[in-house]
Amino acid sequence: MGGIMDGTKRQRRGDTRQRIQDVALELFSEQGYEKTSLREIAEHLDVTKAALYYHFKTKEEILISIFEDLTRPLDELIEWGGQQPHTLETKQEVLRRYSNALGGASPLFRFMQENQATVRELSVGETFKDRMISMLEIIKEPEAALTDQVRCISALFTMHAGMFVLKDVEGDPEDKRKAVLEVAIDLVTQAHGGAAAHGGEAS
Repeated sequence: MGGIMDGTKRQRRGDTRQRIQDVALELFSEQGYEKTSLREIAEHLDVTKAALYYHFKTKEEILISIFEDLTRPLDELIEWGGQQPHTLETKQEVLRRYSNALGGASPLFRFMQENQATVRELSVGETFKDRMISMLEIIKEPEAALTDQVRCISALFTMHAGMFVLKDVEGDPEDKRKAVLEVAIDLVTQAHGGAAAHGGEAS
């Protein structure tokens, strides 16, 4: 079972649990959570319902496990960032890592976007808001001016929105991710400069 703990390297394609999660998320995203049955998930995987049942008893269990697996890298990042000195380098590194973690979790965000009622009922939505607040604490200065707080909030929203809105824009996904990251880093760098009271000019 080596590698199960490592949330960042999600290349466990041979892993049945992982395959169930991937197929379930695909079906949930395509046809909606409510309309997808465990039997359908089993059929798509070409396994018996009993085999599926061995790993997950309900659809909700599958969804919660997906959330936990895909958001673990975010939690690890928040924990790491909270222990670092409040320097600009730390903030930039946190944003870079956040960008990678979000990229890995993009199927989940697509699902959340399209199944908002389900997400609200599952209590997973609430923890997501908590994560946003924790991220904000890491990238903004404690006594930041309101405009600089807005810049930091905007940086996070830019990263989230970038994943949804840019889907329909022509271009390579990796180029888009880098462009979004660059803008987020610009905003946080400007906010950091503002805190140092030198007008926030780009250094």
